[in-house]
Amino acid sequence: MDQREPLRERLVDVGVELLEEVGAAQLGLRAITRAAGVSHGAPRRHFPTHRALLAAVAARGFADLIERFAAIEAADPRDRLARMSIEYVEFARLRPEMFGLMFRHDLLEGSGENLRATTRPLFGRFAGLVAAAHPSVPDPEFRAFALWTSMHGIATLYANRSLHLIGPSVDIRALVDRELELHLA
Repeated sequence: MDQREPLRERLVDVGVELLEEVGAAQLGLRAITRAAGVSHGAPRRHFPTHRALLAAVAARGFADLIERFAAIEAADPRDRLARMSIEYVEFARLRPEMFGLMFRHDLLEGSGENLRATTRPLFGRFAGLVAAAHPSVPDPEFRAFALWTSMHGIATLYANRSLHLIGPSVDIRALVDRELELHLA
């Protein structure tokens, strides 16, 4: 780890690494400062509370997810929605601890990090794709919300390794495609 890296970024980097290793329940301020090689009081200048540091770690997860979405090349809105949905589920599978933290509003609420500034535009793009994929759909924002909650459920079950307990032979891509069909019909 580069000791010359700005302290705020170093703490977030270490937080991301530790989150992936030990999970949010064990991601304490002391563990982060120890791994970053700084005193326990050093983060206070950048993160007045433990929640603020956790929220900054979660913000990094959202940035990574947005980057994955930006790499999707598809002109057709429905195809783009399908690819985004698969990326969302894959992100949850590959980074279950980060995915879990990103949606732990009980831990992140009151953190001072404005995660809504990231999540609302992300959902807005998703809703725009739903409207473009199926222009005759009444209330595309409601449809987008219903589709997103379905994808979030699939992603959560997949990340927790529960999906294959329920349906060991479930094909994730087929499940995602079927959900898209149901919500865009």
